[in-house]
Amino acid sequence: MRATERLRLFPLNTVLFPGAVLNLHVFEERYRRMIAECLDANEAFGVVLIRDGQDIGDPDVMPHDVGTTAEISEVTPLPAGRYYISTTGGRRFRIERIVSREPYLMAEVEFLDDAGDDEDARASELTHRVLREFREYVRLLVAFSGNASEVDVPHDPVDASYIVGDALQVADALKQRLLELRTAEARLAAELGFLRRLLPQLRSLLERKKQQENVVRDDAPGGEFRTHQERFFGKHFSLN
Repeated sequence: MRATERLRLFPLNTVLFPGAVLNLHVFEERYRRMIAECLDANEAFGVVLIRDGQDIGDPDVMPHDVGTTAEISEVTPLPAGRYYISTTGGRRFRIERIVSREPYLMAEVEFLDDAGDDEDARASELTHRVLREFREYVRLLVAFSGNASEVDVPHDPVDASYIVGDALQVADALKQRLLELRTAEARLAAELGFLRRLLPQLRSLLERKKQQENVVRDDAPGGEFRTHQERFFGKHFSLN
């Protein structure tokens, strides 16, 4: 029989990966109570992506089965009993059953591990290939957005698979699929596929942006002034 533990759950419209940072403004009464209990007991809570339901306040919300524990690292109390908290993703888990829904979701969960993946030759090879494509991906994102960004990715396959998964600018449904994959090798292979599809799109977007900037600079009224304005009021593209 598999060992399970009870875990408080915070359903959100986001996916938390192990090692990733998640900052939350906790204002709803049920979750204020949950966080207070976690702090008193020095325990983590579970973050799960909402599958069905209106929002986190929906008492009938249905989460995806796989989530990640959130370890509370910093707490800032706010007026009216609210909190601003900083958390770090801990361990993946799978929901075995929902125990209760009031005052918040409580579930019995089984924790999931990636034991041995960091010693697998295939996973190590995939890590190098993913990191090469990922560095180019970050470079293109910075060139497109104009915002400097640094993502330090370790060479450990498990850690790398989580950090790349968190950093990819893709839909939460795709991030959830990555989180649910059993091994680092499977996640890295999926991420390599994502990157190889995203890189041509990013290059195309960057080329279109350069062409638009050249048209504005050379032909449009306002010239350089308008180009400067577009840094603040330009078009936004989504890769999701």
